[in-house]
Amino acid sequence: MMQQEYVILVDEQDNETGVMEKLKAHEEGKLHRAFSVFIFNDKNELLLQQRAINKYHSGGLWTNTCCSHPRPNETIKDAANRRLFEEMGMVCDLKIVSHFIYKSEFENGLIEHELDYILIGKSTSMPKINTNEVETYKWQSISEIKNEIALHPTNYTTWFKIAMQKNII
Repeated sequence: MMQQEYVILVDEQDNETGVMEKLKAHEEGKLHRAFSVFIFNDKNELLLQQRAINKYHSGGLWTNTCCSHPRPNETIKDAANRRLFEEMGMVCDLKIVSHFIYKSEFENGLIEHELDYILIGKSTSMPKINTNEVETYKWQSISEIKNEIALHPTNYTTWFKIAMQKNII
């Protein structure tokens, strides 16, 4: 049996207001803390992942290197490092550079309402993907990514498109 995951509920200033089971928070659209990791190589290409087809939302879509939610009593950086290793098999020095709030409803009725921290790292390692989380990956320049998003916006996750539009990376 899978362990229940909990997210940290927050207000718009990132003050903690409680914890809630992850799926319930997404069903109710509660604002919670999240993070998105962006790993660049020495050619300044971004490591993208295609989410596993069976993910609870946005399955099969392309997105940033990895993303998730910190657990209660876990820092953003610790959580980001944990998920980077769990999803992509990578270890990297990560730096928090920004954050933003977004709300998005999905085709299955779930709602992402997140205060999303952006972390950046550099690595020349090749990922060792967890196929329960990641379908495949590719390295791509920011200009190529922006062109692809313009041509095929439905191939990318909502939060990734917002991060790219805000030029926060």
